[in-house]
Amino acid sequence: MITNLDDLLLFVVLVEAGTFTAGAKKLNMPKSTLSRRLAQLEDKLGSELLIRTTRNQTLTESGRLLYCACKNHIDALSKVEEKIGSLIDQPQGNLNILLPLEFFNKVISTLIVDFVQLYPKIALNCQHYSAAMPEFDHHYDLCFVLHEQTLPASNWIGKELLSFPQSIYASSEFDTRNIKTPEDLSQYPCILSEDGQPWFFRDNNKLQAVYGQNRITLSSPEMRLQATQKNLGLCKLADYVLQSSSQKEQLQRLSLTKKPTAQRLSVLYQSRNVAMKTRIFLDFFQSNIGQLL
Repeated sequence: MITNLDDLLLFVVLVEAGTFTAGAKKLNMPKSTLSRRLAQLEDKLGSELLIRTTRNQTLTESGRLLYCACKNHIDALSKVEEKIGSLIDQPQGNLNILLPLEFFNKVISTLIVDFVQLYPKIALNCQHYSAAMPEFDHHYDLCFVLHEQTLPASNWIGKELLSFPQSIYASSEFDTRNIKTPEDLSQYPCILSEDGQPWFFRDNNKLQAVYGQNRITLSSPEMRLQATQKNLGLCKLADYVLQSSSQKEQLQRLSLTKKPTAQRLSVLYQSRNVAMKTRIFLDFFQSNIGQLL
């Protein structure tokens, strides 16, 4: 039985630090001491927790179980410490955020600058991903996800923030006279964000999936917009992507019998016991989210 809470704190910090060097620095102890403490913890449990190589470390199945089981409790204790500390000081610490590629970059950058100026003791690290869904990575405190369907089950807790309307677009030169229904789209070349991806349309309370002829696959919304302008095929885009009047003039929006499903923005976090620095950023983002519309 684990009787020392420090063992759990040490393990969580080591996992989230990513390396023994970073973990030892964060815990303010020699690497040799950290290695010995981990070995003692593994002996107590009778199971290996981390596979350590010269370049990285990987959680074993037992290690992931222990991390997920004790993460919430460690966060809860950290939250209490932060609340006490906030009585005498400002929120502080590292805050890691993951955002979709090319998502309101100008607006988001303004929000981030304003936030950092408002809370100078919070060190903000903002990264981007290009896939439809980010992979589970415990180094990030918040992940923002754009999606159309219900998010798949994961270790993350999800909260939907708002939705954006989408439309099917074609260049001004594209002959769209015979495209009336979603089914008609299957006869035309399409520009997709993922290979083999269907386009979903709202059919009363059901979703209708339509597969077009894949002409080109581009994960970047900006690149899909440019490919559509070059008359390479039809494309589904969130309406906010077409920000300028010149972009709108080069394209035509199809009027179909059914509307594409809206694009939704959700935020994912790892625990309901959200750290103060994370909660402050999320509250700030939600208060200023109207700038995205």
